[in-house]
Amino acid sequence: MSLSTKSNFARPDDAFRAIVEAHQGLSEIESAELDAALVLILANHIGDIDVLREAITLARRRMIDSVQQQQQQQQ
Repeated sequence: MSLSTKSNFARPDDAFRAIVEAHQGLSEIESAELDAALVLILANHIGDIDVLREAITLARRRMIDSVQQQQQQQQ
C-alpha cells in the first residue's frame, strides 16, 4: 500500500470540521495530547510501517515548508 494524499472523504469539510471541533475547549497541552492519541490510533489502523514512514516524511516536509514561508513573509 502506498500513501494516498488525495481526499478519500465524500465531504472533506466535514472531516476537517470534526477534527477542529474535537479540539474545542481543550488547553494547548490537551489539544497536543489529542493529536498524539489520534495519530497513534490512525497509525495502528493503517498498520503499514512504510506508509507510516512516508506520511511522517510528508508531514515534516509540509511543516518545514510552512515555517519557511512564514519566515519569508516576516522579512
